[in-house]
Amino acid sequence: MLKFTAEHEWLKLEGDVATVGITQHAADQLGDLVFVELPDVGATFEKNGEAATVESVKAASDVYCPLAGEIVEINEAITSDPSLVNSDPQGKGWFFKLKLANVADAKDLLDEAAYKELIA
Repeated sequence: MLKFTAEHEWLKLEGDVATVGITQHAADQLGDLVFVELPDVGATFEKNGEAATVESVKAASDVYCPLAGEIVEINEAITSDPSLVNSDPQGKGWFFKLKLANVADAKDLLDEAAYKELIA
């Protein structure tokens, strides 16, 4: 199941683990990324906590943790090649996997139709 936040993160839910990244819209707005800083595996975040940082030729921006949980995996590939986020933000450009503190909280996030309305 795919969910979105108003801050332009996406989540792909698989059981109690969500793969998290930024949307195509966010990647387009940021421009070409030159740097990505990811959280440490084992780090825990509250909902909307600053989990990662991206820098483009235009600006630096925070990536927020969409729900409370613990980081169980990070995508090292995007730290060595940030352009993956631009070329495939909802595929190879994912940021981290989050073991959710409460899976039911995901129901409060946007579905794809609501997110598309938000950015229209």
